Amino acid sequence: MASLLFRRRLSPAIISYKSLLHGGGEFYLLPGNMATEASFGICNCLRKFRSSTAARKVDFTDLTRPHTWYPHARKKSRNVFLHVGPTNSGKTYYALKQLESSSSGVYCGPLRLLAWEVAKRLNKSNVPCDLITGQEREEVEGARHKSITVEMADVTSDYDCAIIDEVQMIGCRTRGSSFTRALLGLAANDLHLCGDAAAVPLVQEILKVTGDTIKVQYYERLSPLVPLKVPLGSFSKIRTGDCVVTFSRTEIYKMKKQIEAGGMHRCSVVYGSLPPETRTRQATMFNDASSNSDVLVASDAIGMGLNLNISRIIFSTLQKFDGVEIRDLTVPEIKQIAGRAGRYKSNFPVGEVTCLNADDLPLLHSSLDYPSPVLERAGVFPNFDLLYMYSRLHPKHGIHEILDHFMDNAKLSEHYFIANCDELLKVAAIIDTLPLSLHDKYLFCISPVEMDDDISSQGLTQFATNYSNNGLVRLREIFTPGTLKVPTSHTALKELESIHKVLDLYVWLSYRLEESFPDRELASSQKAICSMLIEEFLEGQGWQRPRTKRLTQKSRSISLISQETRQKF
Repeated sequence: MASLLFRRRLSPAIISYKSLLHGGGEFYLLPGNMATEASFGICNCLRKFRSSTAARKVDFTDLTRPHTWYPHARKKSRNVFLHVGPTNSGKTYYALKQLESSSSGVYCGPLRLLAWEVAKRLNKSNVPCDLITGQEREEVEGARHKSITVEMADVTSDYDCAIIDEVQMIGCRTRGSSFTRALLGLAANDLHLCGDAAAVPLVQEILKVTGDTIKVQYYERLSPLVPLKVPLGSFSKIRTGDCVVTFSRTEIYKMKKQIEAGGMHRCSVVYGSLPPETRTRQATMFNDASSNSDVLVASDAIGMGLNLNISRIIFSTLQKFDGVEIRDLTVPEIKQIAGRAGRYKSNFPVGEVTCLNADDLPLLHSSLDYPSPVLERAGVFPNFDLLYMYSRLHPKHGIHEILDHFMDNAKLSEHYFIANCDELLKVAAIIDTLPLSLHDKYLFCISPVEMDDDISSQGLTQFATNYSNNGLVRLREIFTPGTLKVPTSHTALKELESIHKVLDLYVWLSYRLEESFPDRELASSQKAICSMLIEEFLEGQGWQRPRTKRLTQKSRSISLISQETRQKF
């Protein structure tokens, strides 16, 4: 398995704020789990507040009027169209048709997989479209359309048409601020919002002060979804097109092994910590009727972002660990997952949903019959400008103390909540001791890292340390190319997934600190190798104990490609 080496450099780094700001002081090159809203640049802040005395006259913790943070959007009289309905109702399809016919536009999705899919669709329809995510930039000549992850939304540009997909995520405790920022900040003539009807009253309330015109279009499901009255009971009753849903990697592979032990089916797997490329390939195998993979075992990662030909959803449980506690699935979560069965115009036009155990059926049925609870508040989070000016009132405080103190004193209106920043605080606690500017520390805090993953957190710590010491982070200083191997155990698989996250983080940082993280191509190629090796494990060994066997032609091809690629480094 790859080596993560930890070394120290001694020369200091001096990096300009300009390397972190993009156009007009608007900071929008952001990660998957956090967004910021900017109303003015740091330079404008400094001109307005020349001294800490002047700054004290302004309450920087006042977040009660976030719509005023986006003067560019407020200059427009936007037409806002809410397309709401259940999964498989055609709401996003209709909005995308409007985007295709527009003179310029942007699609803002919750996942990289969705951004990929929309970019591919528009380009195939002869509508040149750029792809922009936290870790990717694919520019198409002549493009006036963009497909992006929502955190990448540019609130300084004008668009004829814009789409925010899964708009109900304004209520998400971690990413809600990204969706609120796009909702309030996109300067588009026509703004299309797609999602659950539960978001309608809150969106209408929030936009009362913006002067936008709002129209609501309700959609019905295009194909029937039938809740079954009997549980599956046993995996011996699994059939082609089934998707078994569970909520941990261990359970996913355990159930994959049990199903495949019957000798009748082969399983693809999809879960959140798999690289996006691997999830896409696993889904493609499952959808391909000519492949030998005809059953899917997955987590709630299938709830959005993948087009899947599922006949029947089978919940192995209706409880999950959410990072804090084990809890019952919510009504929206159950509906989102169950709705993936019976995709319109697929091989299974009628979807079915049931549970593995009879005890879970009452909750399943009641959730499907019950409307999703109406959203009451949308997430917001202070931009760097506010935190910077606030820090001038507390010059001896580190970023951890500034964030913590700001959160405790933030003032909000009844329609907003401040986004959860626990992950930011974990990073802040580590990097506060490093000789970095506040802005650099903030950048590392909002980077896409899972601090509960030891390898990921070590990777971020080493990146930040090397950057603070000499302003240059070479990938080979902490990662040894050429040592990646096909995992032979669950532990090794998890380690390889973590290494992929570290490489992904390097690519993310390279787009924001390009001169200091110059090895983007190497990191991207190693990411691709990680994905191939994980795929080889999934196709060849699964959860079984490693054993000597003759490789299939496909496995030999993958191995040869991996070896040839590795030999380049």
